[in-house]
Amino acid sequence: MFDQKVFELIDNEMKRQRGGLELIPSENYVSAQVLSAMGSVFTNKYSEGYPNFSDLDSDESMIATEILPNHRYYGGQTNTDRVERLAIARARKLFGADHANVQPHSGAQANNAVYNAWLKPGDTVLGLDLGYGGHLTHGAPVTQSAQIYNFVRYKMDPTTGEFDYDEIEKIAIKEQPKILLVGYSAYSRIPDFAKFAAIGKKIPGCLLMADMAHVAGLIAGGVHPNPFDFGFHVITTTTHKTLRGPRGGLILSRGVVGNPLKKPAKTLANIPTLIDRSVFPGTQGGPLMHVIAAKAVAFHEALQPEFKKYAAQIVANAAELAEQLKKRDFKLVTGGTDNHLILTDVMSSFGVHGGIVEEVLDRIGLTLNKNAIPDDTQPPFRPSGIRLGTPAITTRGLREKDMEQIAEWMKLAIDNRDNPSVLEKLRQEVQEFSQQFPLPSDKQGEKDGSN
Repeated sequence: MFDQKVFELIDNEMKRQRGGLELIPSENYVSAQVLSAMGSVFTNKYSEGYPNFSDLDSDESMIATEILPNHRYYGGQTNTDRVERLAIARARKLFGADHANVQPHSGAQANNAVYNAWLKPGDTVLGLDLGYGGHLTHGAPVTQSAQIYNFVRYKMDPTTGEFDYDEIEKIAIKEQPKILLVGYSAYSRIPDFAKFAAIGKKIPGCLLMADMAHVAGLIAGGVHPNPFDFGFHVITTTTHKTLRGPRGGLILSRGVVGNPLKKPAKTLANIPTLIDRSVFPGTQGGPLMHVIAAKAVAFHEALQPEFKKYAAQIVANAAELAEQLKKRDFKLVTGGTDNHLILTDVMSSFGVHGGIVEEVLDRIGLTLNKNAIPDDTQPPFRPSGIRLGTPAITTRGLREKDMEQIAEWMKLAIDNRDNPSVLEKLRQEVQEFSQQFPLPSDKQGEKDGSN
């Protein structure tokens, strides 16, 4: 029997996406090919374990056809092995990694797998304070990892976005962290990875870890520094956001790639194998092979020349949007942006909390999220700020010239938040504008993932 209710909701969501603009910086639109792979028959297959990791530098045609012994616990793995090997090979090439684990179901699980691989209960992780842009998985008390490990935090100057590296070094020397973590979910500048690496190398046995979930696509596109170039051991990321793939996680590492069935010595050189064993069977079971197939497609798209243009356009759009917001009296945390993301203090700008702004912009078809700002005195669901970015609208085809209109709509909506007739007029304008820019999944037969 046809499930009319669910498919009506899917249709409603498609209409919502087509008729509005997605400004949440952690969201994006996938290509028709990624969407097709996500809905493929690979969803039917259990593939606990790993494929063979040898010869991943081979030509892709060989990787996609050869049969090698594997480390799986079920039979019938010929095609799953090939598609996972393709995903691994492409991820390694994309980020300059020695190894890639493409099995994590999310960025949170990727981070937890790295913690589990390298830490013992009670060990210390030094990461960015959550109130200054860090992520929940970087030590929020409500998370499981915070109950197991000791998280200590550093901060940044909310005006400039600069870190006090001398102070971070003092904290590191005192706390002797086993992991020095650079990563964020609401930070609009670029860290000095060389300085972080220099600090971490002064701590014996310290793993240098970069959670690049938000900016992985910018790294792949060559418009953001790659932490591996500065001596980092591990990069974790999601595969959506700026990378424009399916929702999922990815762990990239430098070191010796070994047999995941054999437990290696706990050294930094062996971190790739330690992570593989931590993902499976350490922290999750069977991989989602349909998602891994979609990751492989997304990595292929990100390896194309057009993706570099896309990444550069994300940054250009964000910079212009930041300038247009400032012209309309939006106070920006750090004063602007160097990446895809903008954090705005609407409480000090307009005397209204972020929850109200999120709701009123949603009413006119502009989707973003309420967000805390540094040293926020407001409660979590009524924070002082909003967070927005440009990955999704850049995928739709918007350019710098369109940022002025978005900023103007935002200001008008906030100013007229109690005027339904004005909001309805803005809603119609946003909808008419949005329909000029089809979703990538509406473009049947696209071959290169570019827009």
